[in-house]
Amino acid sequence: SMEALARWHHPLMGNISPADFVPIAEESSLIHELGEYLIDRVCAQQAAWQRQGLPIVPIAVNVSPRQLRSPRVFQYVEEALSRHGIDPGYLEIEITETGFIDIDDVLVSQLNRLDSMGIPLAIDDFGTGFSGLSHLRALPVKYVKIDRSFLEGIDTDRPLTLLRGVARLSADLGMAVVVEGIETRGRRQRGVDAPLDRQ
Repeated sequence: SMEALARWHHPLMGNISPADFVPIAEESSLIHELGEYLIDRVCAQQAAWQRQGLPIVPIAVNVSPRQLRSPRVFQYVEEALSRHGIDPGYLEIEITETGFIDIDDVLVSQLNRLDSMGIPLAIDDFGTGFSGLSHLRALPVKYVKIDRSFLEGIDTDRPLTLLRGVARLSADLGMAVVVEGIETRGRRQRGVDAPLDRQ
């Protein structure tokens, strides 16, 4: 599968980090327009691949809690899928773990509605926030993306044991697991992917 990431190349200022422009978009409510644009582009790209006879794969898009709390999110998700003829299973919605700090019934309801539409949901950057393991049980999440920070010090047994424990727990709950940051053969050979052999 793939992940669509927002990037901004300004003609005068060069590359601007999402860490700089996404918070501004959140505060100004432009996050809705940005989210709508990204979801439409993802669906359009998948449709283009289909027309070329290429196989399509699920593509994940990060969505903020502010977007999720708005009923508008369902409208533009449904419109994009319909306009480009894409099955909902090919659009994955990712929410960072820190986005669940202020979780409430409204957010849970919105997530359940997306799940009922057939859209896979994922917790991104798992292990960096404060939501803890309880959300793995309470939310309709299909994927857990374990943050790359879990790989720090992976050459020692303690971090590897922790990583394997989180991966096994997620797998036992029926969730697919992605470990971010496996970028070398050494890390793979170290056994980082061992807990994922059931996926």
